Amino acid sequence: MDATYDAWAGPTVGELGELVVLDRIVRRLPDGAPLLGPGDDCAVVAAPDGRFVVTTDMMVHGPDFRWAWSAPEDVGWKAAATNLSDVAAMGAVPTGLVIALAAPQDTPVAVLESFADGVRLAVEALAPGCGVVGGDLSTSSAFTVSVTAFGDLEGRAPVVRSGARPGDVLAVSGELGPAARGLTRLFREGVDTDGEPSRAAVVASGADADPDVARQRRPVPPIADGPLAASGGATAMLDLSDGLAIDAGRLARASRVTLALDESPDRESVLDEVALHGGEDHGLLATFPPGVPLPGGFRRIGVVLDRGDADLVRGGAPVPTAGWDPYADWDGAAG
Repeated sequence: MDATYDAWAGPTVGELGELVVLDRIVRRLPDGAPLLGPGDDCAVVAAPDGRFVVTTDMMVHGPDFRWAWSAPEDVGWKAAATNLSDVAAMGAVPTGLVIALAAPQDTPVAVLESFADGVRLAVEALAPGCGVVGGDLSTSSAFTVSVTAFGDLEGRAPVVRSGARPGDVLAVSGELGPAARGLTRLFREGVDTDGEPSRAAVVASGADADPDVARQRRPVPPIADGPLAASGGATAMLDLSDGLAIDAGRLARASRVTLALDESPDRESVLDEVALHGGEDHGLLATFPPGVPLPGGFRRIGVVLDRGDADLVRGGAPVPTAGWDPYADWDGAAG
C-alpha cells in the first residue's frame, strides 16, 4: 500500500482549479452504459422496467475513515462498495454511481486521482457494467465523499426489510467480523505514543499484512447474491453495514417479528461478539421461506419467530441490538 501514499505530493486542488481537477478525475472513472454520461447538467440512465432503486451514503474524514490508516485508493474502493451493497440488498443490479467530493484546498490532485482509481477497481471487481455517470466537486475543511447509487430491479419486486414471516429461515451472505477486527487492531496498534492515528505505527506493527485490516479498508460485499436472493424467493433483506445485531434488529422491527439465532455447533458461530456487534463487512442478511434452497453464498444462521419482547434472541435470551453509531462512537479524532 505504500505506493498509494505517494499521492500526497504534487500540485493541489487549489492550485489547479476545478476544471482541470475534474478532467483528471473523470478520465479515471468507469463509464458504465448510461444513455447520457457526464458532461451535461444531468446524466440519463435507463430504467428498463419503469423503476429503479436509489441510495446515498456519506464518508467523512474522521468518523468514517482516517488517512493515517487508509490510502486514497482504499477510500475510493470503500465509498463505491458500501453503496453497491445497498443496491444489492434490494435485490437490484447496480447500474450507476454519482459521486460528490469536497476536499481541502491543499489536497494534492493525485489524492483525488487515486480515489478515482479505487472507485474504478471496486466497480470492476464487484459490479461490472456499472459506471460513474456524474458528480460534483467542492472544497471543505474535512474531506467528504457522498455517493448516490442506482440499480435495476430487472422486473423483480424489491426485497424490503418488512417482509419476513414466522417460520422463515434467517441467512447471511458475506463475512462477519473481519472489518471490525481490523479496525480494533488499527485503534490498538496504529497509533503513536499520544494515541493519535499514525501511518508509521501501522507499518511498524505489521497491520498492513493483516487480512482483517485489508477487509476494513476494502470490504468485499457479495453484490451478486442480492439479485440471486430476490430470484430465490427472499422475503426480506438488508445490508449488514453497522453489525449483525443492530441490523437484524432493524429487520425484525420492520417485519414485526423476532429473529432467533441458531445455537447448533454445525452452524456458523454467532457467539463471537465481534461478528455479532462489529460492522462494515457489508454482507447481506436475508430471510427465506422454509424449504427453499439458499442461493449463492447464503448460509443459515437462524429462524424467524412470531413477535416477542425482543428483536433478536439467542438461546431464548435477548441479544442487545447494538452496533456502529457515528454519533455515539466517534472519538472526535481524524488522523
